Amino acid sequence: MSRVTSLSRLSLTAGAALALTACLEHPIKKVLYDKSSEAQENVAIAINKDVDILFVIDNSGSMADEQALLAKNFASFINVLEAEDVNANYRIGITTTDSGNPRCPAAQTKPEGGKLVLSSCVDRVALGDFTFNMEDSSAACTDVCSLTDDDLPITPTETAYSNGEKAPRNWIERIEGVTNLPEGVSTVQAFQCFGPQGVSGCGFEQHLESMYKALALAGQETSATNYGFIRDTAILSIVFITDELDCSYVPQFDEIFKDNKVFWENPDDPNATSAVCFNAGVKCEGAGPQYDSCRSANYDIDGNVDVPDDQAVLQPLSKYINFVQNLEDQKKTYDLNQEVLVALIAGVPPGYETMDADIIYEEEADPVENDLFGIGKGCTLPGDPPQTAVPPVREREFAEAFQVGGDRNLFSICQDDYSGALQAIANKIRDQIKPACMTKCVKDIDPSDSILQPNCQIFEDNTAAMTRKEIVPCEEVNGAWTAPAGEPACFVELIDPGNETQSMIDNMSPECVAEGYNLEFLLIRTAAAPAGTTISAACELSPNPGNDCPML
Repeated sequence: MSRVTSLSRLSLTAGAALALTACLEHPIKKVLYDKSSEAQENVAIAINKDVDILFVIDNSGSMADEQALLAKNFASFINVLEAEDVNANYRIGITTTDSGNPRCPAAQTKPEGGKLVLSSCVDRVALGDFTFNMEDSSAACTDVCSLTDDDLPITPTETAYSNGEKAPRNWIERIEGVTNLPEGVSTVQAFQCFGPQGVSGCGFEQHLESMYKALALAGQETSATNYGFIRDTAILSIVFITDELDCSYVPQFDEIFKDNKVFWENPDDPNATSAVCFNAGVKCEGAGPQYDSCRSANYDIDGNVDVPDDQAVLQPLSKYINFVQNLEDQKKTYDLNQEVLVALIAGVPPGYETMDADIIYEEEADPVENDLFGIGKGCTLPGDPPQTAVPPVREREFAEAFQVGGDRNLFSICQDDYSGALQAIANKIRDQIKPACMTKCVKDIDPSDSILQPNCQIFEDNTAAMTRKEIVPCEEVNGAWTAPAGEPACFVELIDPGNETQSMIDNMSPECVAEGYNLEFLLIRTAAAPAGTTISAACELSPNPGNDCPML
């Protein structure tokens, strides 16, 4: 074998999927020494299959039917992530929109405040969480779930920060095909029990603040419920399910819900209504009753509009956009193409996501309804009683700040089937999972034919444990790649850009070929990687990339 003259070391995340190597007709012998120490540069490779998904579920009094539909249709979401060609390593966390309000006694609503919750709705039915205004909504749980907490013990797992210690976590996870659920319980079954959050939560919903707290707590060691949920390199997706407006307020201005009636729709009302949330955070253009447009706006305690952020009575939208943008920027240090994904199932008309319908902001003809919300309904699903939802403004603008491509990421909650919406949201996550293209031109160490013969080594690194282990090549068994006996992982190099070999299992993905790369990695695991594990690769690079990779 010729002497290695140019090497590149690749940093790959452990949650990735790598695997498939050299042409079956042209096996090569791997070098036995560690070439990575001679690597001239680091090349980041996006092979990440890790996905962290936060569901923020409205648990106010009108949400029973919607929670039931979410649980009933959840298979449409998870089937995308568990498809054979995706096989995502996902975590699913759940919190509610209840982060408290002066009008919601904490002893009654027991606000989650962004904490991840993982308990069976069957047990919470017994606690009264599915009763509102003396109406029993327990069917939202019991129609889809029959498992109690005793039936759903969570298997202890590690996080990147647990130093090898395993404990039950407050989220559902499936890593390398292994879940933290009891044997025989699928993720769909578990979510159908864990997802319905009841109807006893605060009716002044703080969607954005609850999300903010949930993600912030994930990085705080003192949080027993959230710490370690967010993985540094994982794709982050945030999904809101709600029929009302965001009412994330600044605590020092809580008088707007008590005795300062500047934002009350009807000052003669004895109590503040959700209209405060609209009037204190939204500005509409036009004379009404149908407005030309509505946007988020900062109001001060006296009702002055478009004031600086530090004077706003509701939390300024910039707080949440900047926070999540910072998370996205951190993730881009590992993968420049990674984007945080935000989606809403909320008060927009059916067809809004396909641009076949638009939100109409208009005052409600019924003055009682208008006094409740400050604006008319954004969508209606006929029924007895009809299912209605308030058009989002602050949540919509937050979601639009993280829109990927030209597709709208808002779906109507006024539907009797959420499977299409959930599948579309999952498809966006799937599209973020990229193949592991080698982004430098790799040298062909045997140029006697047109098939690339690379010279690479792959290593599993754990900086916390200060360990490094070489990953062995996979073996071909009955037309499929498999790990050698006793090996927890193996790698393969995909080297066929266009069916140039007789084998189909060495084919590169169309994405890598289109970019002009000549090598792609995948990793096959027989067990989940230890938390904090990364993958690195060292390859001999082509001395003449213009000739060997002309499209690169």
